[in-house]
Amino acid sequence: MTTQVALVGGTGKLGTIIHAVVDELEGFEVSRVLTSRSDLSELAGADLVVDASTPQVSIDVVRSAIEHGVNVLVATSGWSAERIALVRPLAEAAGTGVVFIPNFSLGSVLGSALAAAAAPFFGSAEIIEAHRETKIDSPSGTAVRTAELIAAARVEQGPVSAPHADQRARGQQVGSVPIHSLRRPGVVAKQEVILSGPGESLTFTHDTTDPALAYAPGIRLAVPFAAQATGVVVGLENMIDIGIRS
Repeated sequence: MTTQVALVGGTGKLGTIIHAVVDELEGFEVSRVLTSRSDLSELAGADLVVDASTPQVSIDVVRSAIEHGVNVLVATSGWSAERIALVRPLAEAAGTGVVFIPNFSLGSVLGSALAAAAAPFFGSAEIIEAHRETKIDSPSGTAVRTAELIAAARVEQGPVSAPHADQRARGQQVGSVPIHSLRRPGVVAKQEVILSGPGESLTFTHDTTDPALAYAPGIRLAVPFAAQATGVVVGLENMIDIGIRS
């Protein structure tokens, strides 16, 4: 039996990539493509909703999918831990699954996991992320997720040191980690996590150069997983054993 997928934001850059990958997945079919301005009643009858819309629309897409009793895979940026927490009781009450993927790139997932594993050994952590000038939200979902993982890995050590955090130029803090966002032409997606301690620093850099090639393996993992998920799941690392423990 073929799983019917409703793809919201299917005409955008990421939506187009997701559509192409789903078309190649056995047992899955994109049966309807919605834009960010579509009537969400069109989600009725789908077996799985994939959201690649905008941060402003995404919350309505998730709520509508839950109301229709349909699992949803969220590929839209802008979901913090606090925002995701609001969805948990809704998904649990409805018995549906909501899967949030901040980044489909396997390299990005590995980079964030490595940074989180190293974070307890360094007192300072800062993130610099860069995306093309058309990205409408900042900081990126990947940077937010990385900062949250770092904070979780440092529960025993406490917050990282971030002097002069009251100054706007010091970036936006997430889990005590300053995030600096660049939006400029000529870049696809790049993230640096800089950990610093006495006399040394350690930098993890991930650079996306071809989104279609970088995201496809993660999409192939996430779509079947989301179709069967229950409750709220965050991150591609839940679908693969990357062998790294923070």
